[in-house]
Amino acid sequence: MKALILAAGFGTRLAPYTDTIPKALFPVGGTPVLGRMIVHLKRAGCTEVAVNTHHLADQIHAYLSASDFGLPVHLSRETAILGTGGAIRQLAAFWDAEPFVVVNADIVTDIDIARVYETHRRARRTVTLVMHDRPPFNQVGIDTNNCIRGFSRFSGRATPPGQRKLAFTGIHVMDRRIVERIPDHGFCDIISVYQQMIDDGMPIHAHVTDGHYWQDMGDPQRYRDAVVDAMAPDVFQSVFGGTPPAAIDCRPLSGDGSDRGWFRLKSGTQQLILADHGITPDPTGSEFNAFVNIGDHLYRSGLPVPRIHARDPFSGLVFLEDLGDCHLQQAVNQARTPDVVERHYRQVIDVWINLTAKAADTFDPSWTCQSPAYDVALILEKECRYFVDAFLNGCLNLAVDYADLHKEFTQLAQATMANAIEGLIHRDFQSRNIMIRGGRPYLIDFQGARKGPIQYDLASLLIDPYVNLDTGLRQRLLQTAVEPVSHRRRCDPDQFMRGYHCCTVTRNLQMLGAFGFLSRVKNKPEFEKWIPAAAGMLENHIQLLEGLHLPQLQAIAGKIARLTSRVAL
Repeated sequence: MKALILAAGFGTRLAPYTDTIPKALFPVGGTPVLGRMIVHLKRAGCTEVAVNTHHLADQIHAYLSASDFGLPVHLSRETAILGTGGAIRQLAAFWDAEPFVVVNADIVTDIDIARVYETHRRARRTVTLVMHDRPPFNQVGIDTNNCIRGFSRFSGRATPPGQRKLAFTGIHVMDRRIVERIPDHGFCDIISVYQQMIDDGMPIHAHVTDGHYWQDMGDPQRYRDAVVDAMAPDVFQSVFGGTPPAAIDCRPLSGDGSDRGWFRLKSGTQQLILADHGITPDPTGSEFNAFVNIGDHLYRSGLPVPRIHARDPFSGLVFLEDLGDCHLQQAVNQARTPDVVERHYRQVIDVWINLTAKAADTFDPSWTCQSPAYDVALILEKECRYFVDAFLNGCLNLAVDYADLHKEFTQLAQATMANAIEGLIHRDFQSRNIMIRGGRPYLIDFQGARKGPIQYDLASLLIDPYVNLDTGLRQRLLQTAVEPVSHRRRCDPDQFMRGYHCCTVTRNLQMLGAFGFLSRVKNKPEFEKWIPAAAGMLENHIQLLEGLHLPQLQAIAGKIARLTSRVAL
């Protein structure tokens, strides 16, 4: 048995990732999908394989040259895309008298190709296409004798009486006589050849299969599904023991403000969380890289974070411990008494104190995403400018010139860092990033961690608009935090408080920028409802600053408080 694997295409539905890496080399479970298909064909009894190439052909050639599959693999380079028919024609000298297999490079399947081949050979068919029921891709008409009667693009989508529509798997078995029906030159779509055969009264047979696994990698979502299907059973076995589960349910979870996807994987009573950071060809400096490296570091340091069980850098997928569904915001809303709320927050403050020092000394700045530390430059760009561009102008349309506020923003940023007590900060230490399981707090969404002023995380926690703590409780919690952290870090409490008040302002600016960006640019209007609370507190936070004169920012704070309190955004 000889086979042709089709690997010449551009993979446009997976762009821009396929601009630099051919789809055939996308890894699934750590192995390029092209390599998986060669192995699958060898197990089916294939003795020689040809691979056609065009887009980024040198990468495919390099991969195959460096690999030993235990059978000859021939390269058929196309200077221009020839289509499936043209690829078969170009290999006319490669085929022998026996039927051969043609298969797409971008499918992952356990379909029994040996059985399909033997059925085709014994029946002396000209062409057999492997078909299955795969809504909404069912576009090939099949009659009661399992002969193909037509393709939707030629015959329309209506299903004639006595026929059913099925989907093509991308697996062909054909006699070498098919080469005679392919035009001598140029591009040739093999489906057009098949349709002409049907019109001429020549049968095209369908081998209908079910109970198998099949996934193509036509777009990022289907690529993700293929990787999850390949990895999840082994991850479940390594975490929970026993045999790999035969079926794993994957259900989406409500997302956060990022572009990541979140899923719960479940088999019986066993559950894991899947974080999808998106395809990441180069993880260096990526959010994926930050998430896994910082997550591993925090876990090793004894901080309460979900354990990362497995990761796949190229697909951007991370399998981690499931901490349940209750975050601090929900726990506060469900608390029956103020004492319960305060108890939750005191526990979280204990975690914060440990975070500031326990994992700081061995933290590697190269793990971070965007910038290695929280500093003046970050404050000016990611918080002050973000506030102006995304909130004042992008959300409220105030046409404020950042340059007019730059001097005041610089004062604020320099004062923040001058009073900083340096340690490790989470940088988004708020109620939705703190899970409560078994009465204990756990930190999630830690990919933004970096060295910086430890006061920033405390400010993020206490001015969090998702909870909007009352002033009395906020002050008690602040005092609760200052004494132990000042003792443990051997810092001046007055300096700590000056830095804390600066951080309430910088964090407040960041929050408003984020709410504006998410609601307007990312089209997530659910974040709009938090804007009035966040806008209403900024003026007070500025008033508490010591030794800073920020009249323009103070005026803007008052203006946005009035605007957002009475106008629907």
